[in-house]
Formats: sequence, structure tokens, C-alpha cells
Amino acid sequence: MKQKYLSEIIYQIFALIIVVIVVHAVYVAVIRPNAEIIQQQQTMMQEADENYVPERSIYIVMKDFEQETCIILFLWALSIVGMKTLRTMRERSLLDRELLQVSDGTSILPEDARQYARPVQALPEKERAYLLPRALLAGLHRFGTTRNVQDVAATVRDVCDSESERLESELAIVRYIAWAIPSIGFLGTVRGIGTALGQAHQAVTGDILGVTVSLGVAFNSTFVALLTSIMLMFVLHQLSLIQDRLVLDTQTYCDNHLVNFLQVPGKAPTRTLPDNGVAEPA
Repeated sequence: MKQKYLSEIIYQIFALIIVVIVVHAVYVAVIRPNAEIIQQQQTMMQEADENYVPERSIYIVMKDFEQETCIILFLWALSIVGMKTLRTMRERSLLDRELLQVSDGTSILPEDARQYARPVQALPEKERAYLLPRALLAGLHRFGTTRNVQDVAATVRDVCDSESERLESELAIVRYIAWAIPSIGFLGTVRGIGTALGQAHQAVTGDILGVTVSLGVAFNSTFVALLTSIMLMFVLHQLSLIQDRLVLDTQTYCDNHLVNFLQVPGKAPTRTLPDNGVAEPA
């Protein structure tokens, strides 16, 4: 488990470094040079024709440092979300496999718990760290120890609840980025408006070009920040939905493939209610 956390931290650090290098290279080589050329052309045309209305250019909208920072954070968050989505889909693939190899009509006795745990323990180390094997092993171990079916259902539910909380906490960095992006955009807005106010004396004399450019910085940074934040929140919501479904489907899998087959000698067979997962006599 510690190795997994360490690998995720290393991945996030290298992902941030790569995103910073790539995005800054694109800004230096493409966006800012084109934005400067377009801005010079628009300035010349405004000086030649007072009625000229400059067209909005994507290069001018994206050229400032606040927008670059928002793009860097957005792509970094996407790389983290992509990694977690890939891991979640790999975990979901285990739900399509019969890990316990229990046939219909078979009852699992407390003495058989260790035997049925062996196929799960034989999985590769990476797969054993997934939620489903951990829940199955915890349930089998609990059944062999307590010989109580209700304890098994409660143990599986506790493992799934703990995993749900862990997945929720691991998304804290992405939620922080989703909060930080609009904040950076508002910083650009404050910077642009402050610069525009500093050039108010030029507007009094009739030269409003500097004020217009500064206000453009303010509005463009807010526009880019809010747009990237909306897209990131949508992606984050989809990831949370996939993870929640994984936890719920894992609990259902354990109920259908483990709890429903458990039987204590001298007691009636048990079944699991679909609404609360508590085993009761059939």
C-alpha cells in the first residue's frame, strides 16, 4: 500500500513537470508570438480607422500568465483524473471474474473459508491490493473466525465504506485545483483592472488603447479560468460517479458470490437483503 502511494506521488510530480514544460513551450513558441503579431496589426488598424472593431483572437485570449497557469493546472488535474480512472476500470474488470469459484447449490462452511480464500490469495500482488479481493479475503477470514454470517456482511460493508472514504480523500488535490483555477482567473482580473485604472489619465486625453488592452487581460483571464474550471468539475464528477459505482458493485458482488453461500452447521441457509446487505434466514 505504501508503495502504491509513493508511486502515485511520483506520478503526480512528474506529470506536473511535463505539463509545465509542454505548456510553457507552446506559449513561448506559438501563442505569445502570434498574439503579439495580431495585437500589433489591430493597433495599426485602430489608429488608421476609428470605427474599426478588432476581432477576438484565441491567441490574445490565451496569451497572459494567468491563462497559462490555469491551463497547466487543468492539464495536471486531468492527468491525475486519468490515472485514477484507469485504476478504477482495472478494478472493475475483476467484477467479471469468478474469484471464489463457487458453484450453485454449494455452501461455504467456516472450515472451508481458508480453502476458498486461496484462489484470491493467488492473484498477482497488484490485483490483491484492489477492493474486491480485499473485501472477499476480509469476509472469509471473518467467517472462519466468528462463524457468523452477519459479521461477514458487516465486515464487507466496512471494507467498502473505508475504501469509499479513501477514494474521496484522494480526490482532495483535484478539488483544490478546481478551486484554485477560478481564483487565479480572478487574480488576473484584479491585475487587469488595476492596470487599467493606472492608465485612466491616458483615457482622459482620448487614448483608450491601453485601458482597452488592460481590461481585455481582466476579462480574458476570468473567461479562461471559469471555462477550464467547469470542464474540470465535470470530469471530476464523472470520476466520482465511477468510483462510487465500483464500491457499490463490489459490495453487491460480495453479497451474491460470498454471503449468499455461507452456512453455519446447524443453522438454516442465509440470504442477503438487497436494501441493507444484512443476512437473514431464508
